[in-house]
Amino acid sequence: MTEVSFYILQDSELQARWHFACRLIEKAHRLGHQVLVTVDSAADAQHMDDLLWNFHPESFVPHRRLDALDQPPAPVEIGIKNEYGDHHDVLVNLSQQVPEQFSRFERLSEVVVQEPQVLQSTREHFSFYKARGYPVQWRNL
Repeated sequence: MTEVSFYILQDSELQARWHFACRLIEKAHRLGHQVLVTVDSAADAQHMDDLLWNFHPESFVPHRRLDALDQPPAPVEIGIKNEYGDHHDVLVNLSQQVPEQFSRFERLSEVVVQEPQVLQSTREHFSFYKARGYPVQWRNL
């Protein structure tokens, strides 16, 4: 059964959410996990792509956007809405929706900041997972 973790940041800035997600992705990759990041739009996918190239100049997280079919598969992939690729290991959800195929992943991470729209969607996600019996953990950071 998928392990669900909510990382609750005290920051209210959306950028803090993106940067924490990058650190989480980098750590998972360093530990040998494959990671899928889900986002809501092509603009969000491009933003995550840019951040993964630049957030730590001294390290590199091999990644690709799933809508970039001309690139080979990578350990970290970025999907828009219901693009899931072949990953089954770690899912980092930055989308406002619960990913349709979240249960095929071993781990699911949601990153929460104190911004009203993010709080609303992640409360709904928390209720969704809990109501279906998934083990849910939260980490206050």
